Amino acid sequence: MTECPSPAYARNMRLIGFSDQGGRPDGNQLMVHRGYAYVGHMYSKGFSIIDVRDPKNPRFVRYMEAPLHTWNIHLQAHDDLLLVVNGRDMKALPAFSDDKSYYKAKSSTAFNLGREDRTWTAGMSVWDLSKPEEPRQIGFMPVEGVGLHRIWYVGGRWAYASALLDGFSDYIMITIDMADPTKPVETGRFWLPGMNLAAGETPDWPLEFGRYGLHHPIVHGDTAYCSWRDGCLAVVDVADRAKPRLIAHKSWAPPFGGGTHNALPLPDRDLLVVLDEAVLDHQEDGDKPIWLFDIREPSNPVSISTFPSPRDADYKAKGGHFGPHNIHENRPGSFVSSDLIFATYQNAGLRVFDIRDQYAPVEVGALVPPPPPRMMDGKSGRDPVIQMCDVFVDSNGLIFTTDHHAGLCIVEFNG
Repeated sequence: MTECPSPAYARNMRLIGFSDQGGRPDGNQLMVHRGYAYVGHMYSKGFSIIDVRDPKNPRFVRYMEAPLHTWNIHLQAHDDLLLVVNGRDMKALPAFSDDKSYYKAKSSTAFNLGREDRTWTAGMSVWDLSKPEEPRQIGFMPVEGVGLHRIWYVGGRWAYASALLDGFSDYIMITIDMADPTKPVETGRFWLPGMNLAAGETPDWPLEFGRYGLHHPIVHGDTAYCSWRDGCLAVVDVADRAKPRLIAHKSWAPPFGGGTHNALPLPDRDLLVVLDEAVLDHQEDGDKPIWLFDIREPSNPVSISTFPSPRDADYKAKGGHFGPHNIHENRPGSFVSSDLIFATYQNAGLRVFDIRDQYAPVEVGALVPPPPPRMMDGKSGRDPVIQMCDVFVDSNGLIFTTDHHAGLCIVEFNG
């Protein structure tokens, strides 16, 4: 048990539980599944398991170490399976010592890591969660390249992932056949034209601007809504998992800063929530919106509004990243809503938005935890500041958040 800190700011929200994750408070993606939180680490490389069945008294269970020079920053849990990314620990590379070099690099050269230098594990591991406190690896799908970044899996035969493979300029989408979880198989690939360098394709985007690489897809039915970082939004038909097909590509960067991170469909309302991640300190990469799109015509998504940015403090001057990072993705079995959107805003903490009027989203809740005792990235000479990363809302409406430095928070929304 870890003492629950007092928030720096709260509105319609209450912090009820906290965990330092066994002394590894750096967190990236999390899944809350059958009363346990599975947290991928940003700097500690592996993943951790926390018992959250008593949300006011979360209990650290165990840490699962990643392979050498490998990180497990993203993961997906469904039924008795946990799917975990394995990729090169990019933040440990001197070439990516700061955020600008990682997020704004010329990816075709920055990620050119030769085969002879490969001391990491690249692919996807599959774990049996039938005993949640004793996960057991049962399968692995290797890939040739840097590895996977993020997966989408909500059960059934198919998983979808972003993967940086040999011959491509950046991360592309792959489809994965999970018919036999002990032997997952890559089935299809999709990329934007210009990314397949090995096939002689030539990029037609401004290379000096940033990353044309897939962050991850969210799939509803036979449609994948793909967040393509500085390539923004790609809507892809995956009815034929072996041959995905582009439906629409929308780019707003420049003039906006790009960094598209999530594209969440709300099918009952023909809406799409699209979040651009802030990736540089003090908004050096611009004001990053959360957009709301009308997708009644899938081939022509139209932006109809943006969410309001937090105004309760001068977060731009606070230090660290200020702006959106992640949203709760309405996974089956979790809290699912087409009216409430839960988003992390890095140094501005957690925010909740009411979008019942799709043309005028309104903030209805906020919680900003206090600064962490220390920064987990190893850099010195900075004041500690939160960088809230992921958010998951369980079926009871309890909110779980991770932070790159500040541990796992469990929050009630009273709005």
